Amino acid sequence: MSLEYNNARSAIINGQTSVGIELGSTRIKTVLMGGDNIAIATGSHDWENSYINNIWTYSLEDIWKGVQSSYNKMSQKVKGEYGLDIRTTGAIGISGMMHGYMVFDRSGELLTPFRTWRNTITGQASEALTRLFEYPIPQRWSIAHLYQAIRNREEHIEHIDFLTTLAGYIHWKLTGQKVMGIGEASGVFPIDTGTKNFNENMIRKFNELNSEKNIPWQLENILPKVLVAGTRAGELTAEGARLLDTTGKLQPGIPLCPPEGDAGTGMVATNSVAARTGNVSAGTSVFAMVVLEKELSRAYSEIDLVTTPDGKLVAMAHSNNCTSDYDAWMGLFTEAVKLLGLEVDKPRLYDTLLGAALQGDPDCGGLLAYGYISGEHITHFEEGRPMFVRASNSKFNLANFMRVNLFTSLGALKTGLNILLEKEDVKIDEIMGHGGFFKAKEVGQKVMAAAVNVPVSVMESAGEGGAWGIALLAAYMINKEEKEPLEDFLRNRVFAGTRRDSMKPDPADVEGFNEFMQRYTRGLEIERSAIENLK
Repeated sequence: MSLEYNNARSAIINGQTSVGIELGSTRIKTVLMGGDNIAIATGSHDWENSYINNIWTYSLEDIWKGVQSSYNKMSQKVKGEYGLDIRTTGAIGISGMMHGYMVFDRSGELLTPFRTWRNTITGQASEALTRLFEYPIPQRWSIAHLYQAIRNREEHIEHIDFLTTLAGYIHWKLTGQKVMGIGEASGVFPIDTGTKNFNENMIRKFNELNSEKNIPWQLENILPKVLVAGTRAGELTAEGARLLDTTGKLQPGIPLCPPEGDAGTGMVATNSVAARTGNVSAGTSVFAMVVLEKELSRAYSEIDLVTTPDGKLVAMAHSNNCTSDYDAWMGLFTEAVKLLGLEVDKPRLYDTLLGAALQGDPDCGGLLAYGYISGEHITHFEEGRPMFVRASNSKFNLANFMRVNLFTSLGALKTGLNILLEKEDVKIDEIMGHGGFFKAKEVGQKVMAAAVNVPVSVMESAGEGGAWGIALLAAYMINKEEKEPLEDFLRNRVFAGTRRDSMKPDPADVEGFNEFMQRYTRGLEIERSAIENLK
């Protein structure tokens, strides 16, 4: 047996590991990580949101089925490779899609179906709270969902005892603790980076705003407690252990780190928690995170202000739509291939067709597309209509078609980033990329570099994604030296010597992307017309 194998086996037996679980929009993933911060085993469960009564949601049954399936598949890999059952681990971390709305009554019953980040139904609340706080409150944020429900006079409001997010909910059920990591909390309600807590002045304003509505609670009493990275956030209870591991082998008493959002775990997994660093997570949705050196000059509705897991201010540009529409086109091409009696596996199909985009004209030959499966707050759409448009003299070929689908997947994101780069003169030294958008070799990097005009790098370790990121936060909690900053822990103990591939922007691609963006911005009226006339 190799030294690596024996070390991994010893770590599993002695509980010198950490477990990270992340609930993404299309996949739930569990990572078991060794003391060397390298993944020992992973398990995943695919799932999809449902659109029920005009709400994007996941049921509680599907949530727990997915978590248990993901954890069990990881455990089975450990059993198969090392002949061991996982009975304990050094620490556990839970991460999930940020934002959204989960509210519970005093008995712990969910009051209304989980409303995910994907819903764009809180426009009135978002605008009103942004004015009230003089601080950007995007539609996805939990407080926007809460205030919209208050404005709509929904019956469940008076019964609320606890408001949380998906990650906060899972953590609560595993530990009994109503807490939340500061990065995740910054997508619930504005954070005071000085106190590392929810902004008390804004809480007061919110309570005053609703003082005459006979609501039987104050906001501060239904929010979770905010914790920074490195803080212990409770222990796995006996009930929580049975809920996570249905075989009953996992023992209670394991410490958990503060639950975090996918934005925070993405920053950790790409070593992007220091000022002037940034990362882009691109998959079903796409968001760019830039750690700021100073506050922005004013509030922008298109830019979220959130924090790193240790509380630094971060500017976030978030687009609801990224790869979903070109995934649908890939499904169409798969059907065509099968009708011809051929078999092509999915990785080869993606690599071949997306790779063709690099042979296209820099500006996509005049083609235009919008991958709006759902609405886009950055470009002010509450609904979406995926569409492809071309002029009669456009250069319509496969390379340009694939290229325009890649370009448009970043169109809304670019609209938001231009505010930071052009209006606020924010400096970015490098962007770290992760997510499905970067799987096709060089393609995602090259297109992203053209969009942001900054070098884009992909680490060899970034493929493990947010589940690995939250496992690292769990490891930081139990292994950090006294007063060791998260930034130092990641740089010196996790990423030292890690190989990464970097790609500088090609000036011709940058110019081509800018030309495409002019067409994209002008063409938004076509998208509006499609929404109005295609019901």
